[in-house]
Amino acid sequence: MAHIRLVNLYKNYKNGVVAVNNVSLKIGDKEFLVLVGPSGCGKSTTLRMIAGLEDITSGEIWINDRMVNDVPAKDRNIAMVFQNYALYPHMSVFENMAFGLTLRGYPKAEIVKRVHEAAEILGIGSYLERRPRELSGGERQRVALGRAIVRKPLVFLFDEPLSNLDAKMRVQMRAEIHKLRMRLQTTFIYVTHDQTEAMTMGDRIVVMKEGLVQQCADPMSIYDKPANKFVASFIGSPPINMLQGKIIRRDRKLFFDEGKCLVRIVDEMVPRMGAYEGRDVVLGIRSEDVYDKLFASEASPENTVRAICEVVEPLGAEVYLYLNSGKHNFIARVGAHDRPQVNRDMDLVFDMSKVHFFDRETEETIV
Repeated sequence: MAHIRLVNLYKNYKNGVVAVNNVSLKIGDKEFLVLVGPSGCGKSTTLRMIAGLEDITSGEIWINDRMVNDVPAKDRNIAMVFQNYALYPHMSVFENMAFGLTLRGYPKAEIVKRVHEAAEILGIGSYLERRPRELSGGERQRVALGRAIVRKPLVFLFDEPLSNLDAKMRVQMRAEIHKLRMRLQTTFIYVTHDQTEAMTMGDRIVVMKEGLVQQCADPMSIYDKPANKFVASFIGSPPINMLQGKIIRRDRKLFFDEGKCLVRIVDEMVPRMGAYEGRDVVLGIRSEDVYDKLFASEASPENTVRAICEVVEPLGAEVYLYLNSGKHNFIARVGAHDRPQVNRDMDLVFDMSKVHFFDRETEETIV
């Protein structure tokens, strides 16, 4: 049973770089929290401060009702799984998994019991006598997980554990970590730069940029209601389409005018967008909300734009269309049956009920 609180956490380096900037989070018992963001955003530094591997500049870290700012890493009852596995090459799988327990003076019978239990959970019981060099990348990652499991910690910390694996193995290991979480019923904090891992694994996602928390919410809230332009562009694959334009009024209706494209703002967005009349804004629309007019059910001149299809990229069950409006490039994700001709004009329908508008100066979400 473990819940964690980070209170006004800072990490400043001597060269003036602020790696973590006033981060405050509450992580519930048995929660799976994912820290995600680009390289250098402070996510791994935050994780290492929770683990006790990095000194904090100011702020507080609480595990349950105990402040652990000055508690050594070995006494925090936390297990960490690293990106590079950190296995001892001269030791067998059994010895690697048992090493931490041996250092802590556990009885031999208890060590054997815990190692075999963890090996059974991870499906590596037949590998216990092998050396790390005799294992695949996925098997080594399982050994690293096993070394953490045998300690039965309050909290598991994962620092980009799947980044060294190939695409197929990453999918498999995501499923393994899901199963592990369900069996162990403990608190997980997971760091990644991969937004797919974040979306598929986390109960909540913390999106970070330049040491600051941009948004903390469940995956679908992050996807459907991004707090700002950065969150909207970072979460989602392919990235959200961004078009710059101006809000104008015609015939008592509000429109977004991109220069080449003109689309009407839906009624429920008018109260918020009315304040931006005559001002520049950024429209964000995801690729799955852009349709080929030939297959769209609700097409009208007020939500249709014309663009040149420059590339058709078939992906089996779906097709990506790379389009150019004359001012902006954007992507539509359509069904496998849709194969328009390349370098020809085509009409696209925007689902205007799904668009996001961002303030051009602050980049905060308007609606």
